[in-house]
Amino acid sequence: MENILRFKTIHEYNAFNKHETLHPLVSIVDLSKADPRESRRMSYDFYVVFLKKIHCGDLRYGLNIYDYEEGTLIFLAPGQAIGENIKDNFYQPQGYALVFHPDLLLGTTLGRHMSDYTFFSYEVNEALHLSEQERSIVKDCFSKIQYELEQRIDKHSKKLVSANIELFLDYCVRFYDRQFITRDTANKGILEKFDGLLNEYFQSDKPHQLGLPTVSYCADELNISPNYFGDIIKKETGKSAQEFIQMKIINMAKERVFNLDKSVSEIAYELGFKYPQHFSRLFKQRVGISPNEYRIHTDLN
Repeated sequence: MENILRFKTIHEYNAFNKHETLHPLVSIVDLSKADPRESRRMSYDFYVVFLKKIHCGDLRYGLNIYDYEEGTLIFLAPGQAIGENIKDNFYQPQGYALVFHPDLLLGTTLGRHMSDYTFFSYEVNEALHLSEQERSIVKDCFSKIQYELEQRIDKHSKKLVSANIELFLDYCVRFYDRQFITRDTANKGILEKFDGLLNEYFQSDKPHQLGLPTVSYCADELNISPNYFGDIIKKETGKSAQEFIQMKIINMAKERVFNLDKSVSEIAYELGFKYPQHFSRLFKQRVGISPNEYRIHTDLN
């Protein structure tokens, strides 16, 4: 079993970094004040956002290793692991970490739509690279959160702290939108590869072997995390990745329906449907008429 240093509480993480705990569920940690440490693989039972100030070595996330540049935000959801165990490799951590426990979000506006911030499930090579202006905004958000933490805890604390975290995350949504736009050429390349991947999939035996293509399958084939992949497709097409797959299935189904030598059930199985009635239901939802009605209607025209 891999040796992972796991932090269960905010207080544990603060103590590890020689940082005072001002609130049991949230903290802004200045990592430069921590002692030099040996490279370790770490996991957290809370949300973590790293703001990296300088290039400070490689980190491993999942099974991949990536470099970090100045002005980069890295997002980790509870339970995710990062880093690598390298014996006798010591380094001085740099930058800041915003850490907050899921319990902080209970009963808050942020808690009700935390899942909307899909970048917490991005891979680290899909991190957010900031402009100088964006970095200033991030640091200002961190300062507002820190200000609230330094106040005496009262009935307003939870609402104000969670609201400032929400403001910060909303800015990150905007900054990611900018990053998607500035990487438009690369994103269009992903869309073309996605379309080509689906064409190859339906021309192979994979529908028989694996069934219908899933978003996770396609993302894995393209070496992208499912959430990042889905967000790119949504930005480029206005459709979710699942809707794009279904659109592709229907377009292929329309072509194959012309082959009167095959029944609708045979076509459904060829496309990867386990049950023909599921194919007929999807077809009618998307086209407005059943596959058999489409055959008759097209033949009459």
